[in-house]
Amino acid sequence: MIIEPTIASLLSLPRYAKRAIALSMDASLCMLTLWWALYLRLGEWVPLSGDSWPAAVAAPLLALPIFIVSGLYRAVFRHVSWDALATITQAVILYGIVYSAIFTAWGVPGVPRTVGLIQPILLLIAVGSSRAFGRYFLGGRYRDRLRLHNRKNVLIYGAGAAGRQLAAALADAPDLRVVGFIDDDRGLRGSVLGGVRVRGPEKLFAVVEELGVAEIFLAIPSASRNRRNEILDMIRALGVAVQTLPGLLDIAHGRVTVSDLKPLDVEDLLGRHIVPPDVTLMETNNRGKTVLVTGAGGSIGSELCRQIVATAPTRLILVDANEYSLYDIHRELAKLIGENADRPPEIVPLLASVCDEMRIRKIFGAWRPDTVYHAAAYKHVPLVETNLIEGVRNNVLGTWVTALAAQDCGASNFVLISTDKAVRPTNVMGASKRLAELILQAFAEETPSTCFSMVRFGNVLGSSGSVVPHFRQQISRGGPVTVTHREVTRYFMTIPEAAQLVIQAGAMAKGGEVFVLDMGEPVKVLDLATRMVELSGLRVRNDACPDGDVEIVFTGLRPGEKLYEELLIGDNPTATGHPRIMMASETPLPMTELTRQLDQLFSAAAQQNVRLVHARLCELVTEYVSADGIVDRLFIEEQASNSKIELTLVKGLRRSRAINDSAS
Repeated sequence: MIIEPTIASLLSLPRYAKRAIALSMDASLCMLTLWWALYLRLGEWVPLSGDSWPAAVAAPLLALPIFIVSGLYRAVFRHVSWDALATITQAVILYGIVYSAIFTAWGVPGVPRTVGLIQPILLLIAVGSSRAFGRYFLGGRYRDRLRLHNRKNVLIYGAGAAGRQLAAALADAPDLRVVGFIDDDRGLRGSVLGGVRVRGPEKLFAVVEELGVAEIFLAIPSASRNRRNEILDMIRALGVAVQTLPGLLDIAHGRVTVSDLKPLDVEDLLGRHIVPPDVTLMETNNRGKTVLVTGAGGSIGSELCRQIVATAPTRLILVDANEYSLYDIHRELAKLIGENADRPPEIVPLLASVCDEMRIRKIFGAWRPDTVYHAAAYKHVPLVETNLIEGVRNNVLGTWVTALAAQDCGASNFVLISTDKAVRPTNVMGASKRLAELILQAFAEETPSTCFSMVRFGNVLGSSGSVVPHFRQQISRGGPVTVTHREVTRYFMTIPEAAQLVIQAGAMAKGGEVFVLDMGEPVKVLDLATRMVELSGLRVRNDACPDGDVEIVFTGLRPGEKLYEELLIGDNPTATGHPRIMMASETPLPMTELTRQLDQLFSAAAQQNVRLVHARLCELVTEYVSADGIVDRLFIEEQASNSKIELTLVKGLRRSRAINDSAS
């Protein structure tokens, strides 16, 4: 558009040039308004010559000096305010008094007397309008209106209270414009809300194409999970981005704002229906008790703490070896308690490694917790695979130390957070967690006074290390999205749901149970990545769509990684009183046999003997099949260094022999 470069050129001129243009413009307006005044008086257009020339010459000669003295040209046009308009009015009134005194009161032959009154009035209108236009175009108002016209068109799915509040909030958004509503309620269809029409879902495709919709906002907080999934499946084919509002509980006490919009929930991405928690089970082991959580700063541990605080324990002890994570969850819990609790529980943050037996025993002895949730573990498969001894120490020795301390201090309940990777493990992480399960099963046989139980589940989504934030980051950068294998399949669950089910399963335990959470149907990671790309309003680039926006790249399975995960070693799960919690039936090892082999394992770990630790792990966990052998980084580096030393020694020995032979 030619207006934009013209405005830019004017703004770049030096100050004196801008004033010269303003003076020339006002001089022209003086002449032009006189011409209009003569037309209004005479009823016809007459040339500014002959009898009218004195009035034409006098207008700019009188007006410009008055305007200069009044300071009209000191003001910046694009920042003209009401004060500046008042100054213009005063200057033109002063000019009008002088001009009318000459041409109306005194009179000039050939110039109608009324022109002396009409022309100043027209000049006031013309000069004021010129400043207003200057402010509009030069001050950015024009460009603002242009940007408003070019705002991104959005559609709100849901014309209820939340949708209407969202539309009102978006009215002032600089880059978004609501062009319509979609709603399932037939009674609302055809009505107009805030100037835009409400249509039914059957019109969704046509509306998106007709109105050029770039994004859809879901404002359906009360919709069922199944209905949300149906809507998302419809939207996926449209090639538009989707954002959502929080649920009813989140918006019940406040007005919906633009800042409430967020990317789709993990539940929306999985299409998983969440069963509300049983309040009685949530409180059984926690209300009015001292509760201890190991790994309290981790993704599962921190969510356990949030859920436990809501059940009103007397005291919550947070144990973690990571200083920042412990500080972060302690600060968050203190804020939650300060806002919501009448009789807040005591929160005790303690820095400690679960492998430090002396420290753990002192903690358990000092506070004597009633309930223990053992979430401390190394869970990253490739990282544990390449740091074998530390993984075994933390996951196995840490469980042994913590369980023994809980037994000795008389804890009522001990719940281990386990993993689906413990089933027929192919990696050190899974094998170490299976061994941790065997330890608790043995303790349950030996110590009926403490109820030891385990809860096994698959991947949790939404944590810092999970695939969803990782995929979101990759999509925001334009890709590629990296998936290890085309067929890799995982069970997925959100962190809050997993934590709630862990607490409820622990409340149902009698001792020695391995609880298995119903993770629903396994999900292909490729399908999850594809769904995220499409619900971001983008297309996956592949052979079928070479012009797509984001490519999905397959990087290959990492050390110890399986294509498919399992939740049961056997095929005979037992139902419980909760629809999402099952109970596995698995054979434990006797404590005497387990203790003997664990002593050997811990001794080998203390000696940093990677080969022996790996061998003992294979003996203890009979289902463990090491997919990649030993890939511990330190072990491999030491082996390589030893090989170099041996090679150097051999070369040196050969050189010595050669010298001796030549000397003889």
